[in-house]
Amino acid sequence: MSDLRISQIVKRYGALQVLHNIDLDVASGEFVVLVGPSGCGKSTLLRMIAGLEDISGGEISIEGRVVNEVKPKDRDIAMVFQSYALYPQMTVQQNMGFSLEMQKMDKADITTKVQETAEILGLTPLLDRKPAQLSGGQRQRVSMGRAIVRDPKVFLFDEPLSNLDAKLRVQMRSEIKSLHARLGSTIVYVTHDQIEAMTMADKIVVMRDGRIEQVGAPLDLYDHPVNRFVAGFLGSPAMNFFHATATSDGFELQDGQKLTARHNLPEGREVEIGLRPEKLSIDPDGPLKARVQLIEPTGAETLITVELGGAKATLLMHRRIETGIGAEMSLSADPRDLYVFDRDSGETLALT
Repeated sequence: MSDLRISQIVKRYGALQVLHNIDLDVASGEFVVLVGPSGCGKSTLLRMIAGLEDISGGEISIEGRVVNEVKPKDRDIAMVFQSYALYPQMTVQQNMGFSLEMQKMDKADITTKVQETAEILGLTPLLDRKPAQLSGGQRQRVSMGRAIVRDPKVFLFDEPLSNLDAKLRVQMRSEIKSLHARLGSTIVYVTHDQIEAMTMADKIVVMRDGRIEQVGAPLDLYDHPVNRFVAGFLGSPAMNFFHATATSDGFELQDGQKLTARHNLPEGREVEIGLRPEKLSIDPDGPLKARVQLIEPTGAETLITVELGGAKATLLMHRRIETGIGAEMSLSADPRDLYVFDRDSGETLALT
């Protein structure tokens, strides 16, 4: 297990700067997920940790040792790629043991380590097969096993589940999380999928445009986003947003409907209101009037898209709803569940 420290990291491609003074500390045994939209710089940062990208400025240290000029093979890290990167001509056992052979480890010790790792990952019956004979999930487990046998200081995962189907992604999420709990290893994991981030991470790093927006535990970021971007990025379905104007006793939406809430903002200030889909309730006596545009039953839950406050909004109901397209419904929301953001900067504003 190892501490990873990233200090004032900068990455430039010529005149184009893609990472801007990134600071991040990863504690020993911590599972940290870098998440953000495509092009935000998360994979570039991961590749810089691995030594696959040059560092334009700043320092990266592993267990107190600065590794800026250290070759990838000498950093004592292991990387699991999106593409599996297995040798097609080798068996599972050979793929998993190859890096140990390169280190001139004793063959008997290699066999022992590969078999122990295969047992952990459920690969024992597959050791004599080649990658072409494996499913996508099995190939990814082999890729993980190849990293585990090296017993590295830091594991790096670069969107390892993006090539898998939805059901298999859920299964592999659980397997990786269970593996982390069993090994107690330090993991830095890159994904664009905020569900992966929320369900797997000890700590989430939300990135945008080469900068860190917020760092924290998953539920802390979900409950206390520092700005509109983080609020909208974390959560599925995504947070609802409404243009509004502050009044003496709350906020007025674009269509004239009002939300009662205590705040210390000046009257007339234009803001953006955020409300998560699970916090909007169907209430016959509710003050908000909406019109149904779409109904999506999933079995245990129902998603309802409505026109509300001059915008589209989503309701997440943990039950089945009897309604139809075009129907009107009354809604309510607890004022304590409102988020208020500055219209220009997007920063979260305190209500009181």
